[in-house]
Amino acid sequence: MTLAPRLQQSVKLLQMSALEFTTAVEHALATNPFLEDADEQDADPPAAAPSSVPQAPGRQEDASPETPVPATDADPPPPDAPAYSGDYPTRASGDGGMDQAQWACASLSMRQRLSQELGNYHLKPRDRLLAEFIIDALDDDGYLRTPLTALCDTARPEFDPAPEESEWMTALHLVQQLDAPGLAARDLAECLTLQLAAAADAQPRIQALALRIVRDHLQRLAKNDCAGLRRLLECSEDELREACALIRGLDPKPGGRYSADAPAYVIPDVFVDKWHARWRVLPNRHAMPQARLHQTYADLFRRARLDDRSPMAQELQEARWLVRNVEQRYTTIQRVAEAIVKRQQTFFEYGDVALRPLMLREVADDLEMHESTVSRATVGKYMVTPRGVFEFRHFFSRELATESGGSCSAAAVRALIKEMVDAEDPAMPLSDVALTQQLAASGILLARRTVSKYRGQLRVPPAELRRQH
Repeated sequence: MTLAPRLQQSVKLLQMSALEFTTAVEHALATNPFLEDADEQDADPPAAAPSSVPQAPGRQEDASPETPVPATDADPPPPDAPAYSGDYPTRASGDGGMDQAQWACASLSMRQRLSQELGNYHLKPRDRLLAEFIIDALDDDGYLRTPLTALCDTARPEFDPAPEESEWMTALHLVQQLDAPGLAARDLAECLTLQLAAAADAQPRIQALALRIVRDHLQRLAKNDCAGLRRLLECSEDELREACALIRGLDPKPGGRYSADAPAYVIPDVFVDKWHARWRVLPNRHAMPQARLHQTYADLFRRARLDDRSPMAQELQEARWLVRNVEQRYTTIQRVAEAIVKRQQTFFEYGDVALRPLMLREVADDLEMHESTVSRATVGKYMVTPRGVFEFRHFFSRELATESGGSCSAAAVRALIKEMVDAEDPAMPLSDVALTQQLAASGILLARRTVSKYRGQLRVPPAELRRQH
């Protein structure tokens, strides 16, 4: 099937995230003379919330789940509406306010940081170039996975004569001295060794013991073989415990800290709060440009009686399409959000353990939409709630049977597993079999391999790696 141009634009706008949508509309405002920004001057809710900072105010008392109330112009936020603290990026207001995101400094990448620090050293051009080659070859975790022989082949055209292995090793050791310890390591053992060597506050005896473990017995440490390590290292239990704690406090991926320097921001599409014992959905329109038809230019064009097939006529048509499709996008996302809140009200009261099974088809049937439309309206769309910032997709989870004949969601089961792990005895962590048995005691019958899969999705290590002596 071939979609009409207006329908193509509608589908494209709906599947965009808020940030992509904002960029697309701002581009249209800048290039189409028949569009203008109808940014309102009313007070707005916060325009963006950081995905990494969940808000968790206490659950309101004497509250009963009700149908979510859509926001209207006649229904402003109450004075006691939930506040979402933090200096979040917002669009510039009509009073000349500055976009707060413009105040943030651009964070340097790992390679930029290392190159910048390399500039503090007085080096010969040849030595500096060798170090730059190594910096460019680092992966995102900060490791040098490329063998030096392969670097020699790559760099050969740049040098005359070709660098010797000793020159590469000198450059490598220099890069390993830059910024965070552990960078430019060729494997995990070398990464941890570099960090231990830089641990100035460690006790010499414990530091030497940790170095021996990292260099010679890393596999035994991974298996938590404490008895074998004590036998091989001939040390006391307390010394081994301190050495293992020192190693576990190191960073196995030192390059990851650079990508985490800047906070991850999302622009929420809606806000969900409780007012008068009802959950309601408030659109976050003012975080994004408000496009409308520039009526003065449209009237001038109409009076000019130009050819309907002229480029200006095409731009006017596209402007009308954009205005209608933008409004349709807001309406669709609002309706989908209200349908989600209506079905997941127990989540807003009690958290993840109360998430009920929900499929896209249920929302599509209720709203009389196609399932693909609901799918586009949930991917990359976020809502700010009293329990944190969640993607719409968080509320969709497949159904699992229970012993009583009822059902629960896979997300609720994952939440239960997380609660069990958090409450376990660190000296005797729960195995996957034990977790399966505890779930069965709660009436949730799952195979052990399913529990193992859910535990892995939660990024919880196996029991033998969680055991603390």
